[in-house]
Amino acid sequence: MLESVKVKKSVMFVASECNPFCGTGGLADVAGSLPAALQKTGEYDVRVVLPLYSKIDGKFRKNFRFVGNVNVPLSWRNQYCGVFSYAKDGVIYYFLDNEYYFMRDKLYGEFDDGERFAFLSKAALEIMPFLDFYPHILHCNDWHTALAALYLKTLYNNKSKYREIKAVFTIHNLEYQGKFGHECMADLFGLPEYCHTMLDFDGCINLVKGAMEVSDAITTVSPSYANEMLDPFFAYGLESVINRNSYKLKGILNGIDEALYNPRTDDKLFANYSKSNPAGKAECKAQLQTMLGLPLREDAPVVSMVSRLVAHKGFDLVNCVLEEFLQQDVQFIVLGTGDAVYESFFAYIAERYKGKMRFIAAYNKDLASKIYSGADIFLMPSRQEPCGLSQMIACRYGTIPVVRKTGGLGDSIIPVDNGGFGYVFTNYNAHDMLFALKRSAEDYKNAAQWKKYVKKAMEADFGWDRSAEGYTALYDGLLT
Repeated sequence: MLESVKVKKSVMFVASECNPFCGTGGLADVAGSLPAALQKTGEYDVRVVLPLYSKIDGKFRKNFRFVGNVNVPLSWRNQYCGVFSYAKDGVIYYFLDNEYYFMRDKLYGEFDDGERFAFLSKAALEIMPFLDFYPHILHCNDWHTALAALYLKTLYNNKSKYREIKAVFTIHNLEYQGKFGHECMADLFGLPEYCHTMLDFDGCINLVKGAMEVSDAITTVSPSYANEMLDPFFAYGLESVINRNSYKLKGILNGIDEALYNPRTDDKLFANYSKSNPAGKAECKAQLQTMLGLPLREDAPVVSMVSRLVAHKGFDLVNCVLEEFLQQDVQFIVLGTGDAVYESFFAYIAERYKGKMRFIAAYNKDLASKIYSGADIFLMPSRQEPCGLSQMIACRYGTIPVVRKTGGLGDSIIPVDNGGFGYVFTNYNAHDMLFALKRSAEDYKNAAQWKKYVKKAMEADFGWDRSAEGYTALYDGLLT
């Protein structure tokens, strides 16, 4: 008797950015790691569709293979789309070429972003017959590819082989919704009049709203953020839409690339170390203090922040109590750029408290790794944080996080009081944060106990395999 061959299910993952090719934030980390983790399960054939930005490094481009080209109808336009393929970690990446849209100096912030990403979304559907690849799941991400879900469920819904495709839409940050004037619906996006009800919201066209209405499942980047999105404070006006579609909303915590963020192999560190041999971390701390002109003090905890300096990251709390905290026997390092008010504040405090604080106004991955590995405590007091990766990276390097319980911060960091490896405060209050910081600095003096916290932090599972299990369960539920 012949055994039946198990047919793989398939996913087309459409995104506007993806590491290591092109990225500006958390979406790039997800697009660069989740498909590979799904592919590794052996259950899914995963392909990723991306723009062929001119900024993509030549070391990748030289290995791209030209597959062919198609024409993409977009309202009254008929645009060229070249298709290049590249294989990595078992995943096939398709890069869509149109120099008019993607030969730009930056990924986002162009005057015609709506048209650029409408092209990407429409092209993702148009290349399916050309590739002879009709996925079981079309997985779209944020407003930039929300139109792919909308096109699938409207213009392509009656076409053979398209009608069985399920649409999954992931919201990485609800603050960005893809809002456009009503005139864009037909002239720019090429959508028929009956789509107006799906897209209309608060006097404009809202692409995230439309994708939520039509998708078979909606996901976001942590379970807590999925619950928070139901609240007007976090929903940015879309709470009624989210509550109406809450039956298909699921939060799945993101992961980090544990091969990339690995203190045992990271060549950017002053010294390598691991959870079984952590001695190198002390060398990282000493070298970091020396590099930044701080006194060599093993007994004083180094508290760090690596972040964009913007309000929702909790910097107004830090501003309120930083000088009070610096009265303690501590050192404080801040790396980041952002709003001028925060840059000016930290520059002033660093000048006033020389020998206790350093502020580096830069985006520097090399220095970030040195801070993650050389600091003892990592502060992340966000007002809102859909998932957050920095707290996971800090744990990976044995740096104990102090976080506010919101979104993915609360989902990922287990308090020391519960047998965990971090300090968690709940209220968005400067003195609640200060209490948690002071407590962590005091606990640092108990070297034996602190080593246990460090070991637990480094042992925490933040890999993508766990996240992939959540997505395969979601996909399987849609396909049964």
